[in-house]
Amino acid sequence: MNKSVAPLISLGLILGIVLSACGLNTRLDDPRPNFLLIITDDQRYDTIQFMPKTQELIFDQGVTFSNAYITTPLCCPSRSSMFTGEYAHNHGVLENNTKLNVETFINTLHENGYYTGLVGKYLNSWNGEPRPEFDYWVSYARGETRYNNPNLNVNGTWIRHQDQYVTYVFGDYVQEFLNKAAKKNQPYILIFATNAPHDPVTPADEDKGKLKDLPAYRPPNFNEEDISDKPQWMNENLPMNETEIANMEAFRRNQNLTLLSLDRTIEKIMGTLSETKALDKTMVFFISDNGMHYGEHRLISKNTFYEEAVHVPFAIRYPPLIPSPYTEDRVVANIDIAPTLYELAGLPIPKTVDGLSLTGLLNPETVWREGVLLEGWPPRGVYTAIHTEQFVYAETVDDIAELYDLKVDPYELTNLVNDPAYSEIKVHLKTLLDQEIQHSTHP
Repeated sequence: MNKSVAPLISLGLILGIVLSACGLNTRLDDPRPNFLLIITDDQRYDTIQFMPKTQELIFDQGVTFSNAYITTPLCCPSRSSMFTGEYAHNHGVLENNTKLNVETFINTLHENGYYTGLVGKYLNSWNGEPRPEFDYWVSYARGETRYNNPNLNVNGTWIRHQDQYVTYVFGDYVQEFLNKAAKKNQPYILIFATNAPHDPVTPADEDKGKLKDLPAYRPPNFNEEDISDKPQWMNENLPMNETEIANMEAFRRNQNLTLLSLDRTIEKIMGTLSETKALDKTMVFFISDNGMHYGEHRLISKNTFYEEAVHVPFAIRYPPLIPSPYTEDRVVANIDIAPTLYELAGLPIPKTVDGLSLTGLLNPETVWREGVLLEGWPPRGVYTAIHTEQFVYAETVDDIAELYDLKVDPYELTNLVNDPAYSEIKVHLKTLLDQEIQHSTHP
């Protein structure tokens, strides 16, 4: 693990003293940091390579989390976990159409003096109308994923953005928010939740002819021949035929093409942060709400505990606490965002939060979690899993258990649950899983 970051020395309101000493704070009456949370939609961990400017401006200037996971890899449950810091079995959003009835960090930050904004997707269950905890609002209805001519609710008014591409439209509104926020004497938080690279994966016109030489995707677990050691619902899937494989390759290419325009948009956003003199006093998060399968284990989907669905790109840029770039290998998750925001905003972390503040990782003496809980519900099998840096142990209700050693089997081809050599590890992981479920279940 490459670590070149100083230990955490101050948090929340105390952080203002450090910022002022560094000449970074101009809000004398409120020294708390700004927050910009960039959330992509269905972006796999291995596709950040198609976003070189995002890598340069965020990942290469902060902390990159090599083991970042989504606790329920489905859009609405995942975002609900980000906004609350809770596992899905606690916030109650188990699938995409369920409404979130738990207060989010936006509610709390808004009540405590933050200027709040959202540009892009909120939750699939929401009708697109402005929510009272947001001072600035640009969104669409119920998870619509139209790329061209988007119909957006802009601060209470529905506007059809004719002949415009949604990623660029969102970028313009983000820049508008940042310019408005720069004139206010208060900290701000903005959620920029783009719909790229979600289906229907429509690239910007100028990108449609690119990536034509993208190599075919054929990892060892692609269209897996023998999945008898996997749950029954997976064994009901037939091997992909040539047409399905061709459609998958087209989808994969177009997904990556949508990231090109997003990369250019993020470059402009970071430029606006610099122009408004807010760049180094704004904690910038980049994360995806879940990954996607590209034919691994015969799957073209998400909502599984396999690496392709749960492993996501995740990085934070914030020079006052992360003065030098490094890679963090310990296990982090989407539920860790909320407690991080609470702590740095100088607010108490609610007892309902299951995640851990990521500021703890800046202190090498911090005792961190060994693993994080993954969970999912129908239409797939009901599963729970524990994910550590090296192992995944999963239990599917009324079906087989699974154990994978990612160090020797990163493609999760061989289920080791009945391997005598892993019997002690299995017992340990099962205990860890049971404890995490028990400890995280709210009364």
